[in-house]
Amino acid sequence: MKKCISIFFIFNYLVSFEISDAIGYNGAVASSKKEASNIGIEILQRGGNAIDAAVAVGFALSVVHPSAGNIGGGGFMVIRFSNGEVTSIDFRETAPLQSNRDMFLDDKLEVIQGMSKYSGKACGVPGTVYGLGYAHEKYGTMSWESLLYPSIQLAKYGFSLDYHNFKLLNSPRYSNFLSQDAESKKIFTKNNEPYKLNELFIQSDLAHTLIRIAKYGYNEFYNGITADYIVDCMNRVGGIISYEDLKSYKAIEREPIKINYRNHVIYSMPLPSSGGITLSNILNQIENVNLSEFEVGSAKFIHLLSEVEKRSYADRAEFLGDSDFINVPLQKLISKEYADDRFSTISMKKAIPSKKIGHGNIDFWNESEETTHFSIVDKYGNAVSLTTTVNGWFGNGITVDNAGFLLNNEMDDFSIKPGYPNLYGLVGNEANSIQPNKRMLSSMTPTIVENENNELIYVLGTPGGSTIITSVAQILINLIDFNMPLKEAVSRKRFHHQWLPDVIQVEKNYFSPEVISRLEKYGHKVSERSSIGEANCIYIDGTGLKYSTSDSRRGGVSKAY
Repeated sequence: MKKCISIFFIFNYLVSFEISDAIGYNGAVASSKKEASNIGIEILQRGGNAIDAAVAVGFALSVVHPSAGNIGGGGFMVIRFSNGEVTSIDFRETAPLQSNRDMFLDDKLEVIQGMSKYSGKACGVPGTVYGLGYAHEKYGTMSWESLLYPSIQLAKYGFSLDYHNFKLLNSPRYSNFLSQDAESKKIFTKNNEPYKLNELFIQSDLAHTLIRIAKYGYNEFYNGITADYIVDCMNRVGGIISYEDLKSYKAIEREPIKINYRNHVIYSMPLPSSGGITLSNILNQIENVNLSEFEVGSAKFIHLLSEVEKRSYADRAEFLGDSDFINVPLQKLISKEYADDRFSTISMKKAIPSKKIGHGNIDFWNESEETTHFSIVDKYGNAVSLTTTVNGWFGNGITVDNAGFLLNNEMDDFSIKPGYPNLYGLVGNEANSIQPNKRMLSSMTPTIVENENNELIYVLGTPGGSTIITSVAQILINLIDFNMPLKEAVSRKRFHHQWLPDVIQVEKNYFSPEVISRLEKYGHKVSERSSIGEANCIYIDGTGLKYSTSDSRRGGVSKAY
């Protein structure tokens, strides 16, 4: 009898981990790195709330995930509190005061190749430290110093390089890239020697920066010695971020985008993230169809969703930008009626070329794959979905003198020239043109979902540049329409269409030759590519049990207790 009981429990243990990476009643964390997830769980176990854990995880990722985790970039977070209220915090970078519309164009108004990506002028004013500090100040419960202490230890005494960091730092592409800047070369290369797997990686300058921020508060980054180092770096590399830029930076709390989809309520980021609006556009269109009649991964389904994505991204390119600077027809873009009009132009028999798909008719109208996302739920019922980035892997490749952190290249997320594609092939128009203090458009889509009873059910998000929105949409469709367990919904292969270029990108080694051939018969151009995104998500069932799942695409790590 005892043997039967043991087999039963082993079976259930194994089955549970087929649907999730970690399960617990009290709290859960899903992030890109083991050290960050461990720190987040430790904060929750010590009684901290989800916001406390988010601060600790955010700073930890700045140490153990230098290619995308950051204090030299920015991002967005969506917070749902235990009482059901939801808010969002925008800590996106801003354009420096000395920036201007044509700053990346030559005398003939042609784009200067690489300048918006790899020069000192490529970086916007960083917002991550302010965003984490603002969230802690308003909603945290533990001391600021205690939340930064684990990250200080990781930077000061080192952490073991995992396979992802090992491969990136040793790749000729990024080793050469990081060697272009003297400070970056000193920290992130080894004089032509390769790094070893599990080698201890120490960042002394970054440790001192984190100590200053822990001791003097998040404003130290913008008003203290760290600000001096940033301005010194700008002088060295020809950048334009000034003391005035740093002192005037503010994170902004905004009302989230609310989406009603098949008896679920979905909350996501508003502008300057295009995530919430574009996600709403996609889901509102697809709600016209009963997806239970479709086979998951079939050419018919991929064709339909790709046509929906085309129209949503065409609208993104035309209408979206920083709503503090331009008039955006928000209510129209997220309305069911507008989505129905867009959907009515779709043919189930053939693809409509992108060049024939413009933006929608709105009467009054005349982003990086190298991102990181984490999700957190605490025992009190609070949840945080947070996506942050420096844009390209290792940002613009420039490390701040004596401070140990890389700067972003987010200025490339503006429309540096209307119609000209950015790092991820996305195009934009005047709505996203460069202006001082303006926030560049983003694709980051941190998302929180309630069920029909207004109970917290999912915390979602992923990195992936322009693919973020379509990845979140596909995960939601997998969960809600196809009733998949979270692990399967996250793991299933993805595809992506962003209007321009007019091509469906599909992950390698999954879609059969028959499916590809059928898509081509519809009239689609199909291109295989490497993995899309790295979703780190949490599911909360009706008993309060929390299922934490990290994407296998980049080796994220989930924890729960």
